[in-house]
Amino acid sequence: MNLGKEYLNVVQERFKSLKDLGDKTIGQLSNEEIHWSLNKASNSVAVIAKHLSGNMVSRWSDFLTSDGEKSYRNRDQEFEDDISSKQELIKVWERGWNILFETLNGLGDQDLLKNVYIRGERHTVLEAIERQMAHYAYHVGQIVYIGKLIKDENWETLSIPKGKSEEHLQQMLKKHHK
Repeated sequence: MNLGKEYLNVVQERFKSLKDLGDKTIGQLSNEEIHWSLNKASNSVAVIAKHLSGNMVSRWSDFLTSDGEKSYRNRDQEFEDDISSKQELIKVWERGWNILFETLNGLGDQDLLKNVYIRGERHTVLEAIERQMAHYAYHVGQIVYIGKLIKDENWETLSIPKGKSEEHLQQMLKKHHK
């Protein structure tokens, strides 16, 4: 087993899992709901998704050869809620994820200890991946939480429903003991 290749496979699965949570949340929301925010200090799902995409495009484009904070990125603009529709939001969201996955697919285990830069700060590729994983998990968690607040009793759970932990455990044990 090649540890580097295994790590890259695991990381891709974790990123796909995060994207799936975001996809399923956005899928439950209407055009109006993607713009809801609790207060002026809070961000809407549209803004968070737009920020994530902007970050992904900047960080993962020319990943091994240029600083992850690209000169063309306007981070402050990412926090303006100017997404016109859910369809546009999905397009923006997908663009970021596509660039991330294309880059990860192109990495080999020999790349993991190479140096890359984010805002001039040196990271190994491994560190940069982990940094982005933490950042994206933080924001996808916000998206899911906002979705739950908006949908209330109409929320379709993305994990084990409350009160169903034991039932889920038994299903998983059965599934994996076959």
